[in-house]
Amino acid sequence: MSVTQTVEIPVNHRLIIDIPPEVPAGRAIISFTPANSLDLEGECPICAAHNYMPNAETIAAIEEGRAIMRGGIPSKLYNSLDEMLVDLDSDD
Repeated sequence: MSVTQTVEIPVNHRLIIDIPPEVPAGRAIISFTPANSLDLEGECPICAAHNYMPNAETIAAIEEGRAIMRGGIPSKLYNSLDEMLVDLDSDD
């Protein structure tokens, strides 16, 4: 089961979360993803906060990843680590 809720983080960074009753009691994993980090075209908020400028190779890798997320480049799926390593070692 997965529950997604968009919230505004206040200045004091404290949240009170109401859990829907259909979620069973017990241990849970809660993850946070800043909404602005999902922008596929904008500047990385972490890099901007630290005045960091990645090199050309890193920028190219970021753009390739964004193109894959948009569906512009097909992603590669592997059935094993060995299969992935063989592909990484190939010259294409």
